[in-house]
Amino acid sequence: FQTQSLRLSDLHRKSQLWRGIVSVTLIEGRELKAMDANGLSDPYVKFRLGHQKYKSKIVPKTLNPQWREQFDFHLYEERGGIIDITVWDKDAGKKDDFIGRCQVDLSTLSKEQTHKLEMPLEEGEGYLVLLVTLTASAAVTISDLSVNLLEDQKEREEILKRYSPMTMFHNMKDVGFLQVKVIRAEALMAADVTGKSDPFCVVELNNDRLLTHTVYKNLNPEWNKIFTFNIKDIHSVLEVTVYDEDRDRSADFLGKVAIPLLSIQNGEQKAYVLKNKQLTGPTKGVIYLEIDVIFNAVKASIRTLMPKEQKYIEEENRLSKQLLLRNFVRMKRCIMVLINAAYYISSCFDWDSPPRSLAAFLLFLFVVWNFELYMIPLALLLLLAWNYFLIVSGKDNRQHDTVVEDMLEDEEEEDDRDDK
Repeated sequence: FQTQSLRLSDLHRKSQLWRGIVSVTLIEGRELKAMDANGLSDPYVKFRLGHQKYKSKIVPKTLNPQWREQFDFHLYEERGGIIDITVWDKDAGKKDDFIGRCQVDLSTLSKEQTHKLEMPLEEGEGYLVLLVTLTASAAVTISDLSVNLLEDQKEREEILKRYSPMTMFHNMKDVGFLQVKVIRAEALMAADVTGKSDPFCVVELNNDRLLTHTVYKNLNPEWNKIFTFNIKDIHSVLEVTVYDEDRDRSADFLGKVAIPLLSIQNGEQKAYVLKNKQLTGPTKGVIYLEIDVIFNAVKASIRTLMPKEQKYIEEENRLSKQLLLRNFVRMKRCIMVLINAAYYISSCFDWDSPPRSLAAFLLFLFVVWNFELYMIPLALLLLLAWNYFLIVSGKDNRQHDTVVEDMLEDEEEEDDRDDK
């Protein structure tokens, strides 16, 4: 049994694709050098760690760009490494201009902690503001299904002991252990012109983010990977997102699920229906996951009283013409109510209908003579009675508005498909 446990531990160490993860969030640039004739620049940033390279988006016509982008590097060396960062100005039709460079020495940064760095640019002007987090592989790992920590009795006992009530005051930030088996997906959306997709899966827990490999030209991919995370807050939500890999541009979204940790049934393989980005409705396909959560209840309760961990990745706002039209219709409806009310009051003053104006005058005298402050909230009963009258008389148009909004949502989904 001991030999088997040692072999499993060795296999687990060898199965690590990397020794850690370096998460770099590019926040902003400050006072960059002007490279264009208009006194501005079109800056973007290149990152390099070993053979891994990333490139940020281009922010046009500014010396203080806001990026808010995150890039994850795999850390293969135990000692760390050096991230080379260069800033460039985009020039259409000719070679891009060099703005400046800086380096981040990972060996000087402590692990399991987010560092906010303001890096001055060498050979140029200005600063870059970065958030850098080093996560050791002991806390965040990826391996094959053949290497399952919780199936090995000795490993499971060590994890249970680590989060037992006896260790409630040891390392208060280490609340629990999460293991996610990403098994397979079925009937995914075809994102390529060939009728296939190149799907890969991203598993996120707060600021920890891991990826599977890509299964090419397949709508029913099998990943068979195990991800493990350290839980810092039991109220966190596990997010699993499926993308289609595109080599020449950003990945296409195929579907997403969000699973609160407290709702997980340990050891149960379940099929989750993939949803849209807003998690408001289903998209095409299902994903099979098996999840286990082990945590210390005392630590989790204490952590509940502390502020929620800030997620450094912000979704880029996308202008939706459907949402704009829907808000315009709602605003128009509110304005028309005010205009009609103003016309109605004006007609009473103009005595367009003598009986109605006389009734309004008598009502005004009655209200002014008997008014008390407690009557203001009671006026809401008039609105309630008015809506009841509309429903009984069949003049309620809210059902029509719901149908219109549903049609707009359908059009939005069609536009998303057209964009793909």
